[in-house]
Amino acid sequence: MRAVVQRVDGAAVTVGGETVGEIVGQGLCVLVGATHTDTEETAARLARKLWSLRVLEGEKSCSDVGAPLLVVSQFTLYGDARKGRRPTWNAAAPGEIAEPLVEAVCRHLRALGARVETGRFGASMRVSLTNDGPFTVLLEV
Repeated sequence: MRAVVQRVDGAAVTVGGETVGEIVGQGLCVLVGATHTDTEETAARLARKLWSLRVLEGEKSCSDVGAPLLVVSQFTLYGDARKGRRPTWNAAAPGEIAEPLVEAVCRHLRALGARVETGRFGASMRVSLTNDGPFTVLLEV
């Protein structure tokens, strides 16, 4: 699984003008993509990494300060544009595989004690955020 993690001071995702997920204040906005070989254990490892990643102010983690996470599925993280001008999506897991894996990341985060907001899988989403730093990191588990 891949995740683009942004330290934020607030973030929200809307679908059709309706806010479906929002965090206020310090937290993480996490775009998550899955590939064909990912499993429930991969999702659990990613959740543990996100919960304990020390990237908040003062080198704290979400677990240290109870900061929320906004998790948004993002199959385009596995896009490949090395050849030509149009990306291919061959490495991205199809929806029937990816959706339960992204949900598993959220479920594992919640089991660890996290407050998790989400987007809506497969929907045309608008994500707005204030990147704090700016700070963005790519994770791969």
